[in-house]
Amino acid sequence: MSDNDFQSIFDSDEDGLLDTPAKAPKLTSSDRLERSFLEIIEFYREHRRIPRSDTSEIAERKLGARLDGILANENKIAALNDLDEFGLLHEPEAPASLDDLLGGDDFGLLDDDSGLLDTSDLPARARRIDPNEVAQRVKSSDFGAFEPLFRQKHEELRAGLSKLVSFGAAGGQRAIKEGGFFVLSGVMLFVAEITEPKAAPGVRTRYKPRTRTVFENGTESNLYRRSLAGQLYENGGLAVVPATFEELLADDEATGYIYVLRSLSDDPQIQEVPDLHKIGFSRGPVEKRIAHAQSEATYLMAPVEIVASYRTYNLKISALEHLLHRVFSEKRLRLSQVGKDGRVYEPSEWYSVPLKMVNQAIDLITSGDIVDYEYDAEARELRLRP
Repeated sequence: MSDNDFQSIFDSDEDGLLDTPAKAPKLTSSDRLERSFLEIIEFYREHRRIPRSDTSEIAERKLGARLDGILANENKIAALNDLDEFGLLHEPEAPASLDDLLGGDDFGLLDDDSGLLDTSDLPARARRIDPNEVAQRVKSSDFGAFEPLFRQKHEELRAGLSKLVSFGAAGGQRAIKEGGFFVLSGVMLFVAEITEPKAAPGVRTRYKPRTRTVFENGTESNLYRRSLAGQLYENGGLAVVPATFEELLADDEATGYIYVLRSLSDDPQIQEVPDLHKIGFSRGPVEKRIAHAQSEATYLMAPVEIVASYRTYNLKISALEHLLHRVFSEKRLRLSQVGKDGRVYEPSEWYSVPLKMVNQAIDLITSGDIVDYEYDAEARELRLRP
């Protein structure tokens, strides 16, 4: 075949079938990042939820792990913001109550029992203090209108018509309502008013109700309701309730025990950990649960001592477990042990946290206020989330 014959073939190729395909441009790291995120976007568009990194569905698990990696990297978040049409890269609004947390679990966190959800390696978020949250006490201009109410409440306490219970037992933050009486650092206070700001149309915000709190010493304050709750928790506050008040109702269902243990191990690497406690959950008696502690890795293969045990009612044990472990995740014990069977174990549910803070966290969980708190490991105290 002559050169002219070849040329006539090329000339007759009107559809370009014989054209040499253009070489695809080389993908940059930015291109790959965008493509990988667009796959997550498509998953959300189809399923109306984010992909989970703990599912047995391999394809979804891969996307979920990819999203976790993006969320842990501020540079990647900034680079992908323009593509984030569903707001997947923005921190969700904090739940206002325990019911909201349990009912809106889009991530499926409360269904996982595998321990894959440890967030201690994620970047710490700096605490921001809103100047408006710092409420000062001032002299009450109309204290005369409230003074008789305080006298009446003291009379009721003396006569046995009212009684004092711990703030947590009364319901925690949910107990702070207009007309409620509490005792803070030995001073009785009265919640005269609660104001809830209204959001502008189309503006998504988290409401932060303020109180008008009148103290029996003639002063008053406009603390946020959750800030008042925080002070009552942190200072062993009390609630004034009717004498007939019962912490448990007749139809309450016992769901198990929250327990706190101390290790009696003679292992030096365990003994040197300060304030080491195991926070666990059991549906049956704790004594039975720990009967063979010395042979179980979860108990550090050593005898344990029961420091505290709490009966729980009407509560989902697995949800409580995730909440409590999430709060103290930064101080979780990271230790590997070789068991009698020669296998390597990494015990969970052990935390280097003062017992006082554990007790306070349990109190906050049972009242439902734990969603507003986080543990400051440096200050070794629970604080209201910003």
